[in-house]
Amino acid sequence: MKAVRFHEFGGPEVLRYEDVEQPTPGSGQVRIRVAATSFNGVDGNIRAGFMQGPIPVELPHTPGIDVAGTVDALGDDVDEIAVGDRVIGFLPMTAAGAAAEFVIAPADILTGAPKNIPLADSAALPLVSLTAWQALFDHGNLTAGQRVLINGAGGAVGGYAVQLAKEAGAHVIATASPRSAGRVEAAGADDVVDHTTTDVTAAVTEPVDLVLNLAPVSPEQLAALVSLIRDGGTLVNTTVWMPAPSDEERGVRGIDLFVRSDADQLADLVARVNTGELRVEVAQRVALADLSALHAQAGASELPGKTIVTL
Repeated sequence: MKAVRFHEFGGPEVLRYEDVEQPTPGSGQVRIRVAATSFNGVDGNIRAGFMQGPIPVELPHTPGIDVAGTVDALGDDVDEIAVGDRVIGFLPMTAAGAAAEFVIAPADILTGAPKNIPLADSAALPLVSLTAWQALFDHGNLTAGQRVLINGAGGAVGGYAVQLAKEAGAHVIATASPRSAGRVEAAGADDVVDHTTTDVTAAVTEPVDLVLNLAPVSPEQLAALVSLIRDGGTLVNTTVWMPAPSDEERGVRGIDLFVRSDADQLADLVARVNTGELRVEVAQRVALADLSALHAQAGASELPGKTIVTL
């Protein structure tokens, strides 16, 4: 089969489009004929060698954490999935990924793909939607009537976070650049702050219950957001290279989010896509053979939005 792998850590040029032996599923696993994977920022960090501590991978390594495709073969002890099922999933980060014609996946991390969008486009859903859900509800405990500030809402996680928070009945304040402000407004944000021209701490004049930080801000900028949170509120931070600040005197918690694969949560998110409550947006589609160029585009901060890699 064809796959993209890197044999050493480094820049986008280490990615090789090459022939690889087709994998065989073991017990509890399935083989998926890949329709698409997607690009996530962590893919570039793993390739560059920046994540060898928390995400140790064996070389050569195939990237691609998200998968959408059709089940092609079953290992032993797989009962709830059948050959031919259209599935999506968030793959184990240390295992071989889905930038290949076939990939092995644990059966218990998969759920059925959305029925009302192309199968390949559903590769844009798993990692980023799970990140948004777990940040808002597992850690942020967001409920109807609360106020949430989503800092860095213009990216893929932010788009889902705005939609989910709004659907939950929260008042959503989102920061975005002029390039992504329209997308954020369309997702349902009540207030959009242009962080390129406005100081966020000055723009938010009423306390919020939850701050979700998705932006690569400085530690000082992140710490300043704590002042916007009411007593007893929460800051959830996804930029895990710096710890989330807190304010113990006021009972403000700081939580660093490490997203986890959760098939039940993903199934719930798929159900929301099927009913139209949650929109999956794909800004760009590239071929597997062009993955190196995509990594270079991401490294230059030139991605137009969520990008899927099709086969």
